[in-house]
Amino acid sequence: MVAKSRSAAITTLEARPTKKARIGDNVLRKPKNRVTKTINVEPDVSVSSKGKQKAKQTLASSSPLPSTFKVVAGSYEKLLYGLEGSTSIENDVVKFHLKPIFIFPAHVSCIKAVAASPGGKWLATGSADEIVKVWDLKRKKEIGGLMHHEGSITALLFPSRSHLVSASEDGTIGIFHARDWSVLRNLRGHRGRVNGVDVHPSGKVALSVGKDRMLRMWDMMRGRGVSSVKLGKEGEIVRWSTDGEMFAVQSGKEIDIYSTDMSLLHSITHPSRLHDIKFYNRNNQEGQVLLASAEDKKISVYDFLPLPNGTDSAENGKSKKYSPRIIAEIVGHENRRVFLIKAMQTLNISLPSPTLLTPSSDNRIHCHSTTILSTVSSDGKINVYDLGYLSRSNTEQSTTQTIQPVATYDTKGTRLTCVTLGEGDMVIDNITGKRSREEEDEVSSDKDDEGGDDWGGVEVENEGEEWEGSEEESE
Repeated sequence: MVAKSRSAAITTLEARPTKKARIGDNVLRKPKNRVTKTINVEPDVSVSSKGKQKAKQTLASSSPLPSTFKVVAGSYEKLLYGLEGSTSIENDVVKFHLKPIFIFPAHVSCIKAVAASPGGKWLATGSADEIVKVWDLKRKKEIGGLMHHEGSITALLFPSRSHLVSASEDGTIGIFHARDWSVLRNLRGHRGRVNGVDVHPSGKVALSVGKDRMLRMWDMMRGRGVSSVKLGKEGEIVRWSTDGEMFAVQSGKEIDIYSTDMSLLHSITHPSRLHDIKFYNRNNQEGQVLLASAEDKKISVYDFLPLPNGTDSAENGKSKKYSPRIIAEIVGHENRRVFLIKAMQTLNISLPSPTLLTPSSDNRIHCHSTTILSTVSSDGKINVYDLGYLSRSNTEQSTTQTIQPVATYDTKGTRLTCVTLGEGDMVIDNITGKRSREEEDEVSSDKDDEGGDDWGGVEVENEGEEWEGSEEESE
């Protein structure tokens, strides 16, 4: 049950203790087509081949891609920015458009984390005010605040439509059910601030790093810690690869890439301090690249290319045939020294009229769909990039490709801190006349939540709408 306080200015979701709550097989399950075999979690931080196979099958699932998207960014000034993105064809070239749809103060302190659920229905925002606020992004309603943590929120993510994961400076990780926003589990183990958390593509395990210089693995099926490893340095961000076969830990200027058995595959020392990293799987091409945003006002694209002349590098008695190398730079933010790229997010979208496009007409690689990248910087700009322009890797290529933004929104000096991308309208050829899963969720939400306050919005130059405005310790 959602507890609503009429005396308060907003609806509040009480994160009530659920002592009997247990994360069972239904937690973090994938919709349909999911493999029911679980990952064999061992104390040496490993993911079995069954888990890898499931992650690959999940990635390969043919779900419809959105034709529009939403960009939501938080700021140090407590403002939440919402933009609606769309594409069109002009002279046989894809054009991207950004339209502001809301700007309003969402918290009483700076916003530190934002996350949109798969499908683009839910939006979660975390702040230094220790509250996680939940919003219905499609119905433009504020659902309430999760007052669960006793410290600033450091990270938020939706591993599935039905679950939200949060991390905090109080050293805990919370798992919430998106139906009634009850607390399913409160994971304890870090001594001090949790800096980052990420869930494996299979949804079965998660990794977290914190101020205690530990890397911890969590069994998301049972809601408990299974292993920990001393890193020797404070990890700031941890990210699984898109296929779940490796993960990266970022600390300062360094990025360490590990396999699932905790073998160190690569160590990267970036020229400047890093603020965010993310794996990106190139469409219709083999291999992944690693995106790294830093204080040098650009995003470096690392590809794992074969070493020159087929030589190997030996480390710890193990030969390695690949080395991370920068193949492209994503630019577009101010070149002043005080500005830096704070966060980034990617999303796969469909493109309009793909038959009109050819690789020669606008120098694209993929015509039917693409992956967009959104970045925010302390210069106040929200940039969108089309990663379809990323060239195929070339081991003999000596020059570095430069990718410019395809759309930009200027907040006029707002110090942006975080960003997320939400799905918009889907391209669905529904010939059966039945409701899609998205429509069913929408109808269910309308029946379950007739209340909720309108967002207290600020009119955006007549371009957008004016919106009114427990814990059980792990084993």
